[in-house]
Amino acid sequence: MSVLAETGAVAAVVDIRAYAAGTAPSQDWLAGRAPAAFADDKAQVAALAPRGAGRVEALPTDECVLLLAGKLQIESASGTLTLGPAAACVLPVRSSFTWRASDDALAIIYAAPTDAVGTVPVPVMVDQLAPLEPSSPPLEQNLIGPMPSCRNHSDYWSANREFVAGVWDSTPYHRIQIPYRQVELMYLLDGTVSFADANGRVTFSKGDVCLFVRGEGCAWISEEYVRKIYATQRPVA
Repeated sequence: MSVLAETGAVAAVVDIRAYAAGTAPSQDWLAGRAPAAFADDKAQVAALAPRGAGRVEALPTDECVLLLAGKLQIESASGTLTLGPAAACVLPVRSSFTWRASDDALAIIYAAPTDAVGTVPVPVMVDQLAPLEPSSPPLEQNLIGPMPSCRNHSDYWSANREFVAGVWDSTPYHRIQIPYRQVELMYLLDGTVSFADANGRVTFSKGDVCLFVRGEGCAWISEEYVRKIYATQRPVA
């Protein structure tokens, strides 16, 4: 896996592995996170290097946990989720759980504030093998070249329908730069994709992790099949 900065930084894109490198270990699930890669009143994305074990009695937000390294177990009344590198799960707001982490664990926590539990009331894995259903492709007016075929499986939706996590794939396409209302965490399971704006272009490949932030956005350029784990917060209104 590699991230190739071809002609400079792309403002809308954060290289999450580079951001998370050197995160200080912590035994505190909520207070032990690194300064956020992105934060506003709707979404916060931060690294956590959990050590040992701990307990959360009532999670204050919906959270998607993406493990970059090591091993992490989430134990709740519904059972135990075991995460290794490249695995992700969703912890719903108000959920209670015990966590246990290896000495090399490194995670990205995507927290989305909400007032109610969403589609699943207990911790749930992002199922990388779930059957994918056809999903809406980019708008035709934003495309250069053929319309792609896109598919999706959502493992969790927030109660307000603004936060969602799951797996998505697509045939190749080139979409022009458009403004972003969403904040999206993406782990590439397959393929290679480039992102570009007026200042530069960066390419991510299988195993890379990136974050797209609200603002001016960037172009999407893929020349091969792409499959990803995603967590996205997008205001409904």
